[in-house]
Amino acid sequence: MRVCVFVEPHRGATYDDQLRFARLAEDGGFEAFFRADHYQAMGEDLGLPGPTDAWLTLAGLARETSRIRLGTLMTSATFRLPGPLAVMVAQVDQMSGGRVEFGIGAGWYEREHISYGIPFPPRGERFDRLEEQLAILTGLWSTPVGERFTYRGDHYQLVDSPALPKPVQAPHPPIIVGGRGPKRTPELAARYADEFNMPFKSVAETAEAYERVLEACDRFGRAAAGKAPLVLSAGIVVAIGRNDAEAQRRAAPLHEKSALPPEDPLVGSPAQLVERIGQFAEIGATRVHLRLTEISDLDHLELIANEVLPQLKSAA
Repeated sequence: MRVCVFVEPHRGATYDDQLRFARLAEDGGFEAFFRADHYQAMGEDLGLPGPTDAWLTLAGLARETSRIRLGTLMTSATFRLPGPLAVMVAQVDQMSGGRVEFGIGAGWYEREHISYGIPFPPRGERFDRLEEQLAILTGLWSTPVGERFTYRGDHYQLVDSPALPKPVQAPHPPIIVGGRGPKRTPELAARYADEFNMPFKSVAETAEAYERVLEACDRFGRAAAGKAPLVLSAGIVVAIGRNDAEAQRRAAPLHEKSALPPEDPLVGSPAQLVERIGQFAEIGATRVHLRLTEISDLDHLELIANEVLPQLKSAA
């Protein structure tokens, strides 16, 4: 099982906080460091000292880490135009020596859009824009050097783009599409993604999502088109401790009022987290993204590195 860590800097974290966490994750043997792409906390807390931009942060981390992979879960398609976004991601991939992973979604949190003056169209249009962005991004990255890329859609038009720069990873960094949507999300994953991620739900709900996305892969002829099978991954909200009191203390922020949909956190011991990861493996997941709520709680990260990762390796 490939194990990544996922953090939410909009809850309150500086760049230095994230660098410290990413370096410790790298030293601890985690495969990847992922961060959310949000500009506002989702509860009553303001998330001091305020938000940091996802891709600006990853660019810095690209130069200050050496092995760990770096990515977003998920870049919001509402935040950036697809042409400049393709440049950003390709540049950070170059800066990291080819360690970037690109998760992208339609965007969902209206409050942060209102707060920062970002247009927030209806859900159907957001998914339409996401689909066009995926077509443009993959088109730009896959266009051979020296050739031009043109795209004319309902929301974006690109004419004779030089389609530069190119990412290190060919034809592009791994693309992650995920979410709970029953129809368009599985279809977009089947057509464009390298990985499908079901975030922070129960094993049973995740299994149902995997069935939907694999059916979409069959329907859209993914295998016949020569594409590799989708990586199936799961997100797990984690609050573990050496004893129950420590685990419950780490779970306290999960009880705060939030705009997030209901989740299925793992609150307990390292052994219980190993068991939960094994359950996801049984339904086809080969990768997990562990969401640690408090980025300042480095002991939590070290506990997982020291007591969970070795058990997973010995079971492999």
